[in-house]
Amino acid sequence: MTDAKKPTNPFLLSFYFALWYSLNVAYNIYNKRISNHFPLPYTTAAIQLFCGAFYLVPVWLIQLRPFPSINPIGFWKLGLIAVFHALGHTMTVVSMGAGSVSFTHIVKASEPFFSTVINAVLGTTNPLIVNLCLIPIVGGVALASLKELSFSWTSFGGAMISNVSFAIRGIFSKRAMGNSDELGDNLSPPNIFALLTLMSFLLVLPFAIVLEREEIENSLIDAYGSYPGGKDWFMIDTAVTGLTYYLYNECAYLVLGSLDSAVTAAVGNTIKRVVVLIATTIYFSTPMSGQSVLGCCVAISGVLLYSIVGDNEKKKAKEIARMQAKKAKKAKKAKKSQ
Repeated sequence: MTDAKKPTNPFLLSFYFALWYSLNVAYNIYNKRISNHFPLPYTTAAIQLFCGAFYLVPVWLIQLRPFPSINPIGFWKLGLIAVFHALGHTMTVVSMGAGSVSFTHIVKASEPFFSTVINAVLGTTNPLIVNLCLIPIVGGVALASLKELSFSWTSFGGAMISNVSFAIRGIFSKRAMGNSDELGDNLSPPNIFALLTLMSFLLVLPFAIVLEREEIENSLIDAYGSYPGGKDWFMIDTAVTGLTYYLYNECAYLVLGSLDSAVTAAVGNTIKRVVVLIATTIYFSTPMSGQSVLGCCVAISGVLLYSIVGDNEKKKAKEIARMQAKKAKKAKKAKKSQ
């Protein structure tokens, strides 16, 4: 996939959305299927990150996208972001392996809360009305967790660590993208994500070797014997899991890069989470209590409200700044004419 441009064809945009959702659902289903038979999350996460190379290398070699290069400053800055990307992805795999996919996504709906807190620590605060929108997010996640039939502390803890890690990754990635010229050449958002993926693989691999080395051989033998279709299908599906992980993130870029409105993007992302929840719950026949369903609805509605209100407040702030600049310009002009 090449760098995204705004499509004028609504059917093309609809295709982007459909591909984004489909790949995301596929990743979650395949990831859970693999983890049910191969319960080594660090090794699984490393393999998934590595699989991105099977897509990236051909794209760069045939010049569908210019090959990126980074300078020493870019290496250290992107390397730091890669630490949180690696941790966030690995903890997501841990969470899904220890609990249901639906529960992991319910907990991960609270990521905006952590983004807000971390931004505040770094000196960037939101208006009160935006922060109030965090209440239904946190409350909904708590409500769902209390009666979640597949609850486990490992799943909950993994999703929470993933939230913190991805919130930090998002904040610093945005800063890196805003100053990409200082980090190297050809560092478009897709290329930055590509480099983060490869760096993350190199970071996760040593942990997989140290923590799970002694279990890998026996776990693979068990997986080959128990996985539907045997060894060949296990290997194929493992590769598919890694590719769908990378490609759904690529499609997310295509979608977000094709939209003019942040609200539309927020709505699309919220609907995506609902689609994943419904699809995986049906596929795995995951039992959910009525309270869990209610909490899920409250949390996801809170995410959507937070995004919409936050976007509106940003527009108001920009308009106020524009008016103030206009008034200052008029005052300066009037002073000169006196």
